[in-house]
Amino acid sequence: MKITRTEVLINSGGFFDTQQFNDVLAEIEESISKVVWPLNSQYFSINPTKKGNGVKPIKNGCMSHLEGLGWQLEERLRITSTMRPGPLDAVKTLPNGSVLALEWETGNISSSHRALNKMVLGILEGALTGGILILPSRAMYKYLTDRIGNFQEIEPYFPQWRRPDISNGYLAVIEIEHEYEDENSPLIPKGTDGWAEFQGS
Repeated sequence: MKITRTEVLINSGGFFDTQQFNDVLAEIEESISKVVWPLNSQYFSINPTKKGNGVKPIKNGCMSHLEGLGWQLEERLRITSTMRPGPLDAVKTLPNGSVLALEWETGNISSSHRALNKMVLGILEGALTGGILILPSRAMYKYLTDRIGNFQEIEPYFPQWRRPDISNGYLAVIEIEHEYEDENSPLIPKGTDGWAEFQGS
């Protein structure tokens, strides 16, 4: 899997310019690059069937690698005294003791909006120091489950998440894409159906 671009929406506070934070970002980039298809190949090759491929198995590969690097998966955090939303895909406790959240989009564009809103609220309330959302590119989107959130669709809304009032926080959106198109590549299972056999279970 490759990263095609990263849009940083919030970057305030000295810690986010340190080597320690750059090392954490490098873990995310490495984990994305480790996502391959078919499994046990060296690259990510997608079958170019319109709306033919699932998204959760793609996410699972990245999450598995992050877990091996000390990230906690499916972590529930109390954002406010009255709000405890669904679990975050992955969180990392940073060297300064704060928490960075990572969300890999497997839902529609409304889900992408909720993910960014949740992370911004977490920053404002002090539950998070930052958040990163991973989205497919438009070129990849057309081969995935219908209406999956994608980078180009949410890009026009980026100005609403640029928050100059946040003095210490980080928010970014990463665009990912397949490396090759291959009609002989197996379709990526949708949902969790059939995923066990691809894992060799």
